[in-house]
Amino acid sequence: MTQKPVLIPKELLVPFILITSLFALWGFANDITNPMVAAFKRVLELNNTQASWVQMAFYGGYFTMALPAAFFIKKYSYKTGILLGLGLYGFGALLFYPAAAWESYGFFLASLYILTFGLAFLETTANPYILSMGPEATATQRLNLAQAFNPMGALAGLFVAKQFILNSLQSNATDADGTIIFTSLDEAAKAVIRTADLLIIRNPYVILGLVVIAILVVIAMMKMPESKETGKVEFRATMGRLLKNRNFVEGTLAQMFYVGAQIMVWTYIYQYAEVLGIGNADAVNYGYTALVVFLIGRWICTFLLRYISASKLLTIFTILAIVFTAGAIFLPGMIGLYSLVAISFAMSLMFPTIYGIALDGLGEDSKFAAAYLVMAIVGGAVMPTLQGMIMDIGGSGYDDTLILGVPEVKFSFILPLACFVMVLLFSLRVKKVGE
Repeated sequence: MTQKPVLIPKELLVPFILITSLFALWGFANDITNPMVAAFKRVLELNNTQASWVQMAFYGGYFTMALPAAFFIKKYSYKTGILLGLGLYGFGALLFYPAAAWESYGFFLASLYILTFGLAFLETTANPYILSMGPEATATQRLNLAQAFNPMGALAGLFVAKQFILNSLQSNATDADGTIIFTSLDEAAKAVIRTADLLIIRNPYVILGLVVIAILVVIAMMKMPESKETGKVEFRATMGRLLKNRNFVEGTLAQMFYVGAQIMVWTYIYQYAEVLGIGNADAVNYGYTALVVFLIGRWICTFLLRYISASKLLTIFTILAIVFTAGAIFLPGMIGLYSLVAISFAMSLMFPTIYGIALDGLGEDSKFAAAYLVMAIVGGAVMPTLQGMIMDIGGSGYDDTLILGVPEVKFSFILPLACFVMVLLFSLRVKKVGE
């Protein structure tokens, strides 16, 4: 009887745990930031398109820095890349202090942009590093296991967003009729509240920055195994090989569409809930639920991948995502919101599985390939802005007009639906080749 290949060799268990902790760290940053789209919209009185620039700045940083990160890691080492990533992460978070003092939306956006320079370094390093920590046959399963810790950090970020930001914002206060008080105040009163609320938004990010710097110091003192290959960067030759690899090219596009869909689903759950009369602070509970079912899905998929091929499972879960997204658009009331939450279960498999399929068999070329897959996160920058533009069709509210018989906030989820269709096409092609 043939013995199944090990998931994580014993000698690599400690490095695996240390690198896996980084997945939680950037998950925290992602999900403390998602609710900030609604928070900045209220505090700074922005329209939906302007508020979506939070995600444009956040995920635009990934796109900008992923390829330079790959060059840096290729020339130096995994550990050095991680340390630089943590440094940029911490610095960007600390910049929230002067941004709040200046009360500048542009400064906040720049801070998020720099923060995600660090996240780009961390993701470009950690994902292929995890894939390399054991037999190639269990690489995708190993990455799914590591990625399962990402939503744990995301849950912590969402908890901080609710308890220490959204629950404390004076601009969210309502009167006895449930009407937002802030909108009816004069400019002088609004200015006082705006100053106080921006300080509330600032504080968790500054604390996060200090924690990240502390983690940087700890990892700097640890001895980590390094990739033996560091030498000359042969960019043209590497790109020539990558562009001939259909799985990589199509996988990168699929990843872009997937990330765009994920960020839209998790960002606009608050706006969707608000149309149903649920305030931002209470809507976080549905964000919690979405992350919990996402986490459960990750663990289930890690188990199922031992028995079902990655491409087949990806096909099944993408079809589920399409069905749930259609439900979020067309099902009425709370049923539609529940369907929106359920999308997260279907998404749980997608990122690491697309990633593993795209990098399969690339060897040392995986370092640059990983950078392009991180750059594909730009879908999370562009798609939410497009969705915000759809929601602005009838005005800055979320249900100013009906499109196909539903409010524009519900209709706007046609964009993640289209993204999931693109992922399905990729999974079907890969599944067919593997049969």
